[in-house]
Amino acid sequence: MCCLSKEKTMRITVDADTLRSEIRDKSVRVLDIRKEDDYKQGHIPGAINFPLSSLLSDDSPEKTLQHAESFGIDDETPVVVYDDTFGALASRVAWTLQYIGHEEVSLLDITYGSWKKLGLETSLESPNPVKKKHSMKLQPQILATADYLMPAKEKGAVLVDNRERLNFLENHIPGAINVPYRMLASSQNILRPKDDLRRLMQNRNLSSNSEVITYCGSVGTLSGLGYYALKSIGIPNVKLYVRSFKEWKSLEKPIEKQKDANYWDLSAE
Repeated sequence: MCCLSKEKTMRITVDADTLRSEIRDKSVRVLDIRKEDDYKQGHIPGAINFPLSSLLSDDSPEKTLQHAESFGIDDETPVVVYDDTFGALASRVAWTLQYIGHEEVSLLDITYGSWKKLGLETSLESPNPVKKKHSMKLQPQILATADYLMPAKEKGAVLVDNRERLNFLENHIPGAINVPYRMLASSQNILRPKDDLRRLMQNRNLSSNSEVITYCGSVGTLSGLGYYALKSIGIPNVKLYVRSFKEWKSLEKPIEKQKDANYWDLSAE
């Protein structure tokens, strides 16, 4: 059995106690990725609302940079992102910030719903951050495009489909393996303990020296969570196919279908 490398120094997730301390110290910028109406009903103190739809309307590096600067984020500002959707929406935003070169971005390891259930502080106040300057340092090594996938696979890259098992069986990119997004979380946290994730990936023959490309159905949310799950266990060479299977099909690229998919065992293990 292969051995996955241990944890990288990159801070993938942040626990609630750490975030509370950093909020008190005013040493972090917090982004709430939920819809505006949900945000207005209560949010983590100091959090700025950045609905995923605002990002997806124009997720170009230039527009993302404008958002970051308007939120008072410069190159050195630690950023923590959260949602109430098992971390998938937050992951997409975190990845996009990482793509433009922001290194200090992490995911809150619980959802906002869990934060409330724990009885932690919430707020109705919306901050007015002072705009800051942020440089553009694109990180192309974490992005995969449709044209990149098949040549990379021929060189040994592993394609990971993070959609539901049945969707995967019905059609997927040729040669992809399925790691359904629901398998990435625990009952308490958006990501399972690292040893559990390592075993999950080892069972799929993923090693620490693999190049791994994650994708999902359309906009890279579920596969964004997959991306950070892989990064959290120390796999260094991970890319997100951000346009995912929706683009792949629209380009009429080759797909694989599992005959009689509905009759297959839908468990992922």
